[in-house]
Amino acid sequence: MSPLRVRWLGRVSYRDAHACQQAMFERSGDYLLLLEHPHVFTLGLRGDEANILVDPAEVGAEVAYSDRGGDVTYHGPGQLVGYPVMTVAGKRGGGMADTVAYVRSVEQLVIDALGDVGLADCGRLDDYPGVWVDPDSDNPRKIAAIGVRLSRTRSMHGFALNVDCDLDWFDRIVPCGIPDKAVTSLAAEGRRVEMREVVDAVAARAADRWGAEGVEGVDRADVAGERGLETGVSVDLRARKPEWMRVLLRTGPEFRRLRSVLHRRDLVTVCEEAGCPNIYECWNEGTATFMINGERCTRACGFCLVDTRRPEPPDPAEPEKVADAVAAMGLDYAVITAVARDDLPDGGAAGFAAVVEAVRTRTPKVRVEVLIPDCKGDPDALAVVFDARPDVLNHNIETVARLQRAVRPSAGYARSLAVLARAKAAGLTTKSSIIVGLGETDDEVVQTMADLSAVGTDIVTVGQYLRPSADHLPVARWIPPDQFEQFRAVGRSLGIAHVEASPLTRSSHHAQHAHAQALASPVRAAGVG
Repeated sequence: MSPLRVRWLGRVSYRDAHACQQAMFERSGDYLLLLEHPHVFTLGLRGDEANILVDPAEVGAEVAYSDRGGDVTYHGPGQLVGYPVMTVAGKRGGGMADTVAYVRSVEQLVIDALGDVGLADCGRLDDYPGVWVDPDSDNPRKIAAIGVRLSRTRSMHGFALNVDCDLDWFDRIVPCGIPDKAVTSLAAEGRRVEMREVVDAVAARAADRWGAEGVEGVDRADVAGERGLETGVSVDLRARKPEWMRVLLRTGPEFRRLRSVLHRRDLVTVCEEAGCPNIYECWNEGTATFMINGERCTRACGFCLVDTRRPEPPDPAEPEKVADAVAAMGLDYAVITAVARDDLPDGGAAGFAAVVEAVRTRTPKVRVEVLIPDCKGDPDALAVVFDARPDVLNHNIETVARLQRAVRPSAGYARSLAVLARAKAAGLTTKSSIIVGLGETDDEVVQTMADLSAVGTDIVTVGQYLRPSADHLPVARWIPPDQFEQFRAVGRSLGIAHVEASPLTRSSHHAQHAHAQALASPVRAAGVG
C-alpha cells in the first residue's frame, strides 16, 4: 500500500487544481492537495447563478462551474482549501462509498484541526453541511464549507477553511445558498495563526485519519519560498567533474553537416543554446532539437543558459524552415521546443501547432515531439498545441516541490502538473523531466516522480544539473550512476511507462527510444499510474 501523499502547493488557480484532481481521480493512489486560490466563485452541480450577487469581472474574480455538490462558494487568499483525492471505503465492503460517512469524516478532520490551533466549540449544524463555530448558540457561524464528489469509491473536491481571508467577499454571494447564516474565519474569531500552522495541523490530522496502515502514514512535500534552495553545500565551480560527467568531443563529419544544415536556414537548436552535453552524440547520430519562437526567453530560470533579453517577434517563415531542415537531415523523429514567450497572447502555442503541421506536411512519416512551456496555464492556448496531435507532449517540471520558486520563479509546480494532466486527458503521450543536483534529496525526487505518475505521465527523464556559469545556481552535489539506476527502478514501480535516468540524460536525450519504449510498455497499456 502507498502512503497518503500530502502536498502543500501554495497559491494555485482553480482550473489548474481541478485538472490535477481530475487526473488523480482517474487513477489509484491517495492524495491530499492543500492550497490557496486566487479570487474565484465556484458553483456546484445544483448551484444557482442568482446566488452570485455581483458582476464577478467587476470585483476581479473568476467563476468556475464545478462537478462537486453544493451551491456557490468563494475561494481566495487567506483560505486553506483541501482536496482529498482518495479511495474511500465502500458500504459494508461493497463497491460504493458511503457519502454521508465520508462527508462526516472530512468535517471531523477540520473540526479536530481547528481545535489543534486553539479554536474550540466547533462542530456541525443540523441540516447544514460544513463546520460551524458555536453551532448550539443563537449565532452559529460557518468557518468551513464542504463540497465533495464521490464516484463509487473515489473522491475529489473537499473543504475550504477560512483562516484569515477578507470576509467581505462572502457579502457578494449567498454562501452555499444559505441566506440567513453568518460566515467567519479564524482571524475573525480572535485566532490569528499563520497559514503554515493550519496546514501542519490539517496534515497531521489527515495522516491519523486517512494514512494507510502498515506504511509510513503520510508522505508530505511542500512548495517553499526562495529560501528553500539554501542547503549550505555546493560543489566548487573550479573542481574537476567526476569521471562519469566527462563528455568526449566528437565533432565528426555528420556533426559538421548538421550544423551547416541548421545554420544555413538560420535555425536555433536548444542543443547549442542550452549547452547540452549530448550535442555531439545526438548530432553525430543525425538527431537534433529545434528551438522555435526565437532564441530569447521571457523568464530567467536559475539553471538555464538561454538568452533573456527582450524577445523579437516570431519569424513567420520558421515553420517551413524547420520542416525543410527535418527533411534535409533525414530525421525519423523531430523534437520541437521553445523559449517561454509570456509576451505573446497564447504563450507561443500557435508556433508549435504551425511547426507540427509543416513537418507533417513535408515529411508525413516523421514523428514529432514537442517540449512546451506552460503557456501560463491557459487552457485555450494549450488546446491549440494538443489539437496539433504531437506524438509526444513534453513539459518539464524541472525540480522538486520545495525548490520550485527558487529554481524557476515564474513557473509553478501545480501548474506544470496541470499541463501534463490536461495533455493526458486529451489522449496524448506525455513526458516530463527532473534535473537533480540542485539541493533536493533523493526522497524528494521520488515524491516528484510519484506526482508525475499520479497525473498520468508516460515518460520521465532524470539527469544531473550542470552549472552553465558562475552566475547560475550552484551544483549542490554530484549524483553517482547507481543512484540514477535506483531512480529508474523506483519510477517503474510507481507506474511510469519509461524512465530515462543517467548523469548525462537531458529531456530530449534518446527521445525516439523513450517514445518507442513507452508505447510498448504494459504499464501504459494497462493505464496504471
